[in-house]
This record gives sequence, C-alpha cells and structure tokens, in this order.
Amino acid sequence: MKHPLRILFALVLSFVALAAVGLHNSASAATAEDLDKDARQALQILYKAHPLAETMSRTAKGVLVFPKVVKAGLVFGGSYGEGVLYKGSKVSGYYNSVTGSWGLQAGAQSYAYAVFLMTDKAVKYVQDTKGWEVGVGPTVVLVDQGVAKNLSTSTLTQDAYAFVFDQQGLMAGVSIEGTKISLIKR
Repeated sequence: MKHPLRILFALVLSFVALAAVGLHNSASAATAEDLDKDARQALQILYKAHPLAETMSRTAKGVLVFPKVVKAGLVFGGSYGEGVLYKGSKVSGYYNSVTGSWGLQAGAQSYAYAVFLMTDKAVKYVQDTKGWEVGVGPTVVLVDQGVAKNLSTSTLTQDAYAFVFDQQGLMAGVSIEGTKISLIKR
C-alpha cells in the first residue's frame, strides 16, 4: 500500500497540472484583435468602478491591461493571463502574466488587472526586460479602496499603480506581487 502523503502529493500535482492547462487555454485570447478588444472592454469596466483610474490614464505614459487572469490552486497554484500594453490609445505590445504559489489555498477564480505606468522610465523597464517581476524594478502601488481615497492627480508620485478588478470565483484575495510579466508575440 502506498504512503498516504505520496497519494496526496500525486493528487495535488495532478490537480495543478490540469489547472495549468485550463489556465492557459481559458485565459489566452485567440488573436491580437480579440485581446485588444477584451482589454479595452476591461478598461471600461475599471473606469466605471474606479473613476480615478480613468483620470490616471490621461497622464500615464503606458497602461498594461490583463482583461482575464485565471487562478487555480490546491496547496500549489498558479495564474495565467494575457494582456496589452497601451501607449496612449495605440497598442505597444502584448504580454503574459504568470504567477506560481504554494501554501494554504484551494479553489479557482478569474480577475482582471491594469497597471498604470506613470513614468517613461517604468514603460522602458517593462519594454526592455525579458520578464518583469512585479516587486522588482519600478515601484508598484496596489490601489484598493483605502489607497484610492487618498490619491489625487497631485499625489501620484510612484512609478506605477495597479488596480485589480472584476473578480469572480471561490478563492479569497488577489495579489500581483511576484507576478512575472513577459512580452509575447501575437
């Protein structure tokens, strides 16, 4: 008879492998045009929920939008999504967002997020790196209800501000710390 921990470990690895395949298939857009359309729709949802985000978009040097990120986990987990970098209203590139995690977690969810790159230096960093890990490089402030109350166009002093929105599913909380963002071809 097999050891119970080996069986549990095999089950967890199987779940994570199946989730990873599902994450990639359900979070990836079919074409560049589809991804652009989805990203623009996601921004409209964000702007309705957080008018400050729309105000920030007018002065941002770039906006990186991930319209659908899917996250799943059972002890080990991961998330995947594809997004668009806009400079003004023009598409500047396509990126993916990948996160791996472990710990007390179970379930699945989807969400969107947008990173407003407020400086030319932040945009250049994202474009020049082979893979940007959030938390390394430009300073990113995660904007929640508390932070949003204290922000105005005159207090925006950091390199980047991120909004997580449109959450659906059964997992609690979303963090983008440690997320790796990489350029992809579309």
